[in-house]
Amino acid sequence: MVPRGSRRYRASVKDAPLLRGSLPSRLVALFVGLVLIAVAIVAMLESRLGVPPWDVLHMGIAQHTPLTLGTAAVVVGLVIVAIAWIGGAPPGFGTIANAVVIGLAIDVFSAIGWVEQLSSASLGVRVGLVALGVWLFGVGSALYIGAGMGAGPRDSFMLALTRRTGWRIGIVRGSIEVTVLAVGLLLGGLAGIGTLVLALFVGPSVELSFWLLLRLGLADPLLQAPEFGPLDVA
Repeated sequence: MVPRGSRRYRASVKDAPLLRGSLPSRLVALFVGLVLIAVAIVAMLESRLGVPPWDVLHMGIAQHTPLTLGTAAVVVGLVIVAIAWIGGAPPGFGTIANAVVIGLAIDVFSAIGWVEQLSSASLGVRVGLVALGVWLFGVGSALYIGAGMGAGPRDSFMLALTRRTGWRIGIVRGSIEVTVLAVGLLLGGLAGIGTLVLALFVGPSVELSFWLLLRLGLADPLLQAPEFGPLDVA
């Protein structure tokens, strides 16, 4: 059950809740969440219906600078980490794990034979992959952020803006994704219908997943969570 004092979280979520449990259980949640995000990204890529909004931005930047696509992604990530840190969301163990685990997991899943064949599946299957990607982005984000060990660059930026504005997470994340997509398109990046779907629905997916953690009693609202650091035992 959700704690009595957290009634406002039932209608909307304005900050990431903190998962209950010991350090080992939160570490498991963190890594499971990151793997789910990797599966979501692979699903989006194999759908061939568009890349994530941030990659559209990276494409656009690469077209107007000497940076490669990968280098542009790194530079943007570092800038966002700095902005989020200034905004009150410092990096942590989860920030490093985000950068390492997701990339490695994407390589592993992409090398599986039947996964590679999904890109040539029917349109209906590929649309399903987009829907799966949006859903897993939300669940994975809720688990790894809820572990309370720091977040990746974009998620840290989302949390910093949410705390600064007081707006619900779904609105903040959606606004970020749509803005990034628009800038990327203006710079010449390429997008598809899957890109637009992810931009519009990943925010609500993340917020809904946080809400479910609270509703199921698996997490506490941040303001009511026990006082312990990200690497302390609860």
